[in-house]
Amino acid sequence: MNFLQTLIVRVAYAIILLLAVLVLNFSMMHLAPGDVADTIAQANGGADAEVLAAIRAEYGLDQPFLVQLGRYIGNVLQGNLGYSFYYREPVTELILQRIPATLLLVFSAQILALLIGVLLGVISAQKPNGLTSHFVTFIALFGYSAPVFWTGILLLIGFSLQFQWFPVAGMRDVTIEGGFWVKSWDVLVHLILPMITLASVFLALYSRLTRATMLEQLRTDYVRTAYAKGMPHGTVVYQHALKNALSPVITLAGLQFSAVISGAVLVEAVFSWPGLGTLAFTSILARDTPTILGILFFSALVVIIGNLLTDLAQKLVDPRIGGKG
Repeated sequence: MNFLQTLIVRVAYAIILLLAVLVLNFSMMHLAPGDVADTIAQANGGADAEVLAAIRAEYGLDQPFLVQLGRYIGNVLQGNLGYSFYYREPVTELILQRIPATLLLVFSAQILALLIGVLLGVISAQKPNGLTSHFVTFIALFGYSAPVFWTGILLLIGFSLQFQWFPVAGMRDVTIEGGFWVKSWDVLVHLILPMITLASVFLALYSRLTRATMLEQLRTDYVRTAYAKGMPHGTVVYQHALKNALSPVITLAGLQFSAVISGAVLVEAVFSWPGLGTLAFTSILARDTPTILGILFFSALVVIIGNLLTDLAQKLVDPRIGGKG
């Protein structure tokens, strides 16, 4: 199966999976206890039975389940995720306002974890019984074992409150004035601690997996042949063995994308980062069903696209993946 065929098949799977997620999310929220009309009425100071019936009729809540589901899917396919009862804004606009902050945090943490994790894995694999390898193993176990919110609070106390090197919370300082680079630097300074916190868990996974796959590759016949031909050590390690060892790391990075997003919810709460995690937390407390459904849909969309890109990246790294069709 060539790259174009793989792309078409994967996109078709992604669309079917996304529709299944839409149905599942809506069904779960429909079965959840509580009355949405009552929630809307409570937000406006309460209402009698007649007003509640009018609210149900206005939002279509008195219609059969399948009618509501069909209308919801139709609206989503047109880019309409509904209207937030709590924030009194379209859900699409609410999510679009929070997307940049969450994506900035998630992607920067993933890139940091991949770069440092792969580098540490390669270094430790070259001397598996050396001091560096034991140090990397300790860092990996520590990062993987420590709860992400504990790491965040620890960094917050140490580097924000004690040394005052970084801001305590938020994404930017509203009092700062200046051009693009001044404001970008301000965002970067606010981003460093949340990024390190979120990356710590995944850095451990990537370093351990890279170390294991590199050890396997360095023991293969083609590596011994390359050394026998006099090829430089760096060329063998970084241009041959590392290329073959990256495939499972890329797979893990794609599969862990959903975990990164869920971990971002906790990190956003610790550092008051204005992303989707904070929005989801307040929406759940307010029982704002349209916003919760919108966030679930967007999260599923990001995860599905992440897995799709992972499959395509694997195909590029190793064209044998996916078979000959």
